[in-house]
Amino acid sequence: MEFDFLSPVHDDLLDEISHLNQQTIGANIKLHTERSGIPDLEGVNVAIFGVCENRRAVRKSETPEFSEVRSQFYSLYPGNWKLKLADLGDINPGATIEDTYFAVQSLVEGLIKQDILPIIIGGSQDLIYAQYRAYDNLDQMVNLVNIDKGFDLGDAEKMISNQSYVGKIVVDKPYNLFNYSAVGYQTYFNSQEEIELMERLFFEAYRLGEVTSDISLMEPIFRNANLVGLDLGAIDSASANTDYFNSPNGFNGREICALSRYAGISDKVSSFGVYEYQNHLGSLSNMLVSQIIWYFIEGVNYRTNENTISAKKEFIKYQVPIDDEVLVFFKSPVSGRWWIEIPFLSNVNTKLKRHTLLPCSEEDYLEACNQVIPERWYKAKRKNEV
Repeated sequence: MEFDFLSPVHDDLLDEISHLNQQTIGANIKLHTERSGIPDLEGVNVAIFGVCENRRAVRKSETPEFSEVRSQFYSLYPGNWKLKLADLGDINPGATIEDTYFAVQSLVEGLIKQDILPIIIGGSQDLIYAQYRAYDNLDQMVNLVNIDKGFDLGDAEKMISNQSYVGKIVVDKPYNLFNYSAVGYQTYFNSQEEIELMERLFFEAYRLGEVTSDISLMEPIFRNANLVGLDLGAIDSASANTDYFNSPNGFNGREICALSRYAGISDKVSSFGVYEYQNHLGSLSNMLVSQIIWYFIEGVNYRTNENTISAKKEFIKYQVPIDDEVLVFFKSPVSGRWWIEIPFLSNVNTKLKRHTLLPCSEEDYLEACNQVIPERWYKAKRKNEV
């Protein structure tokens, strides 16, 4: 894999690391440095890199630089992890925005092919488009989960921005998107037209209040994701310790870290991006961002690999008759997590066969026993009939 477009972490950080406790992340992570170059990725499980790009942000700000958040992250102690981490440095802005997108796409795709999970710390959130395009050559349909106060559908006919990249994902070829889930949206930040479009496309949308009332119900949403994006603007301004994002409502620190851990613990998530980073967020915000990354890695460490054929053979099967349907549920005896089987038409693209089991909650099973069909099952079934 070529790494010519990556710049090393700053030398000042190396001086900081030399004074850290030997058990901290900074003392144990493999680093891309000016002196030693790109580290050997043999055995690495998770690779972090920054993307210093925000030219397509609707609200202009200075080019992001990630030394402060790195400093905070390096100072943390790992959990009881069996993972090896690497920091590959940064992708600097290309001559054109398309050059930056290509660099992100190539790096994410290359890391996934090496079974290394990339964590992207980015500027403007349109970079999710490049993160998504990394799956073009991976022969799979893609489920995208976005933690955001808005849907970011925008107008696909206009130039891509950090408020319209999802529209581009939907309309641009190749068509790899199977499902899009928006977690934590706030109605007053979204037009009624976008809300209705989400319904027509059978996408999933979960309001902030719905999520925070029982955040554990979001775990199945992340369990079905392939890539996850997190807009730091989804955090309330008090928790983020800044008024840059202009919203007193949003997720607090504990909630956003819980969602990040759900993303990490999902066996299917193969890339994770944290976007809309700003240089002036301050030490408290940088510590929150570093903890978001920490909790994602914590989740990755505790994956149970239940997305394998051998693991599924051990699942306990439950059948629930409802009207003319028989809903089939499965429960893992190891983790206690639940899935529901989605029937597919015989002429459906074979890429979709891996989606026959849809993650769900025990509450979905109990509601089905009370003759209530889970909404996610209905949407998934309708999507396959269209």
